[in-house]
Parts: sequence; C-alpha cells; structure tokens
Amino acid sequence: MEQYIIKGGKALAGEVSIGGAKNAALGILAAAVMTDETVTIENLPDVRDINVLLQTIEEIGARVERSDRHTVKITGGTIHSVVVDNDLIRKIRGSYYLLGALLGKYKNAQVTFPGGCNIGSRPIDLHIKGFEALGASVKIQHGMIQAEAEKLTGAHIYLDMASVGATINIMMAAALAEGQTIIENAAKEPHVVDVANFLNSMGAEIKGAGTDVIRIKGVMKLHASTYSIIPDQIEAGTFMVAAAATKGDVTIRNVIPKHLEAITAKLAEIGVEVEEYDDAVRVVANKRLGHTQIKTLPYPGFPTDMQPQLTTLLAICDGTSIVTESMFENRFKYVDELARMGTSIKVEGNTAIVDGVKELTGARVSAPDLRAGAALVIAGLVAEGYTVVEQVEFIERGYECFEQKMREIGASMEKIDAEDARAVQKFKLKIG
Repeated sequence: MEQYIIKGGKALAGEVSIGGAKNAALGILAAAVMTDETVTIENLPDVRDINVLLQTIEEIGARVERSDRHTVKITGGTIHSVVVDNDLIRKIRGSYYLLGALLGKYKNAQVTFPGGCNIGSRPIDLHIKGFEALGASVKIQHGMIQAEAEKLTGAHIYLDMASVGATINIMMAAALAEGQTIIENAAKEPHVVDVANFLNSMGAEIKGAGTDVIRIKGVMKLHASTYSIIPDQIEAGTFMVAAAATKGDVTIRNVIPKHLEAITAKLAEIGVEVEEYDDAVRVVANKRLGHTQIKTLPYPGFPTDMQPQLTTLLAICDGTSIVTESMFENRFKYVDELARMGTSIKVEGNTAIVDGVKELTGARVSAPDLRAGAALVIAGLVAEGYTVVEQVEFIERGYECFEQKMREIGASMEKIDAEDARAVQKFKLKIG
C-alpha cells in the first residue's frame, strides 16, 4: 500500500498539462470493440480504471497494443467471449459500458455488476430500460447483468433523469440497431459528446449529442478510426482549486475552457482571478477569498466530481458557505477526515454548512473515494506541517502522476511505501 506525504504551506506556481478525460476514455474504449477493424485512441490517460478496462477487453479476445503510454490500438475482430467478469473489473464503474458495446455488436452481453467509488446509489435501471426499449431481454443473475436480443430495433426512449452512463450505453447499442433511436432527456456532459464523436468517426450516425435530445440512425457496421480524447475537465478543475487554495499562480494547459465554465464562475465569485486562453486557463489567488453557495447539477451545472475539492477550498475562506449535493448521497464522507485538520463543516442531509477557518494543520487522513482523496491532498497542500494521505489507490483511479504533477508546480509531496516505517522521516529530513 502507498501513501502521499505532503508538507503544506507553499504557494503553487508554474504550468501543468492536463491528460485525457477518464470518463470519456472509459466509454470510448468500450465502443472501440464495436468494429472488427483496428481503432487507434490517442490522449489516453494512464490511470488505474483505464488499465483495468484495457486488460478486460484483452481478456475477452480483443487485440490491445499500447503504442506508447497515451496511445492504444484495439482490434475487436478477435473477440471470442461476451462474458465480462473478473476481480478487477468489479471495482470500476465503467465496466457497464461493455454492455451497450457488446449488445450492439453481438446482440448478447454478460457483464458483472459495476463497482467504483462508494459515493451513493447509482442504479442501472435506466440502462436496462433503454436496452429493453431497443428489443433486448435483460436479467440480473449471480451478480451479472445479462442482455440479449434476436435483433435491436430503434425506439423512442425518455430517460427519467439525465444519466451519463445510461445515455452512453443506449447510444452505443442503438448505433448498430435497425432504424432510428431518439433519446430524450439525454445527459449533456462533454464526455457524452466525446463518445458520440468517436462513434461517428467509426461510421455511426449520431446527432444532437450535447443537447437533451440525441437522434441515432442505426448502421450495419462500424469501421476503423483514429481519435484523440478530450482533456479531463475534473483533473483541470482540481488543479485550478489547488492553485486557488495555496494562493498560487498556475497556468493549466491542454484544457477546453468552455468545459470549465461552472468551476471558473464559482472561483471568480469568491475572488479568484481566472484568465482564459484558447486551450489554457491561468488561476491566480493573492488575497483572502470569500464565501459562496454551490449546488451540484448535471452539466452545464456545477459538477459533483468537483464538489469535495471546492468544499475544501471554501473551508479556508472567509464567511459561511452552503454546499448542496444533489447527485450522490454519500459524497460528504470526507468531511470527517477534513475535521482532523481543523475544518468547521456541518453536514445536514445533502447539505454542508462550511464555516471558513484561518488555517489548517497537518494530520493523517484516509481517502474514502477518488475525488475526496484529491480534496484531502489540496487540504494537505494548505495545512501547516505534514499530512499523510492514505488509500491513494482511490486517487490513482482517476489522476495520472498526481504527486509528480503537483511537484512540478512547487508542491512538497511524495508517494511513499506505507510499509516503510522510515519513509515519513526520510521525507521530513529531505524537505527540512
């Protein structure tokens, strides 16, 4: 097991480059198996969830060739099984995208029930509703979701809520169905658009992605493509918040500023200076910041995946902020960990009342999930003294070279072996 050790108190400064979007990549990798030809995917993030999905795709028979750390070639013509079940895939949420991909291509798919971070209930009933509307029979047995159909036929599908996962899964299956499918109340997140664009690059006919109505005209088959994944808006947002929290000056490159608007708006509200360029943003904070109110909402609203990071920032700002989490009921589990560092946050149901404090102090804390883990790192960067963040495997599910990128912009931070009793002392001696 590994940990991060951080000495806080240094303002971050310099430039950092953002990798490909994990959430887009999961859908795109699944969709890549839908053609028998070779697909090349570029700007792939080298993170744990992605590597688990690639390993699983290889296990069902596809050829997977890593050209380099961020480029992969996938050939789906050699797939010999539609059963997706291993110990690793049970731990990631994106496993369910193979349902739509395999069902669309082979009219049969069996995928283990999805895992991921325990941030709340994420039912798959909307996925099932969509598959059934297309003509599939779906059942859950022995921890597996089994979907099969003699043929898939286009349908008019209304989603009860704008689910990203259901939108992408239905879109993939419908791409190879007969006739036209209309998805209403579709999710509009950038990674939905990216998966649609990727499918279109392979010959699919999908229109309206990024709006709440997506129209899909089914095609007979898909073909080879080369495609580059969009930058990760949540990784970018995390570095934006880290820069603001440490009173830093950081330029974040390889981003799409449009995707960051909800984050940028909230940072500006509390007094952070954000300059936008074509493919970069510069974040400068040189004064005590103020308070605000946040409510997480589907895109283009404030993203739930940025809520822990911004709540952590608000915990060291002036005044009282109100944070309402409308997406996941367990998203405030990290608050107890932050309390060890001196925050004053009271959670009532799905709302956190955040009273800003003057300073934080270092402590030993444990990451309960991916984004909360990133938030605890931000707290450690601000805190006086040393912070140890345990369970960094959660953080590495979605952030590539997190500690290395933080060091490049001035953080005193290292990844250490939790079994090495002297590792913390070595770090302290080195940092001084």
